[in-house]
Amino acid sequence: MTQPAPADTRPPQIWVDADACPRPIKEILFRAADRARIHVTLVANQLLHVPPSPWLHALQVPRGFDVADNEIAARTAPGDLVITADVPLAAEVVDKGAQVLDPRGEHLTLENIRERLNLRDFMQGLRDSGVETGGPAALSTADKQAFGRALDQWLGRRGR
Repeated sequence: MTQPAPADTRPPQIWVDADACPRPIKEILFRAADRARIHVTLVANQLLHVPPSPWLHALQVPRGFDVADNEIAARTAPGDLVITADVPLAAEVVDKGAQVLDPRGEHLTLENIRERLNLRDFMQGLRDSGVETGGPAALSTADKQAFGRALDQWLGRRGR
């Protein structure tokens, strides 16, 4: 499988934090890659299967804390799109000039990422003190539609 060109010579591409990315979101990305002819690379610490396409790539990294996140952060270039719900990863790539879309279709930006980091840290503090905070709600049809719309908007803007 060929890897995309180095960051300094390639057009924008999409990086996916694939370990926690819901299957329906991956399927939307698979269709978008072929339709828009854009490289989509799924990064995970487990073996991934992607449909045969010159636009789809799977990158398996070693197991370990934040190994996939670190790989995405290292490879992301300004103008790229990163798909992740991981707020610290989002903050790192936004600082590099990339754009971030979470699986529910929300853009994480310089304007809102600090608030998200503060909320994440607050919730972690609650969990560390024994408070049961629950997890995120299941991905809804509305979430998938919001993601698809946000992705289409980004794809429409990338050539400008």
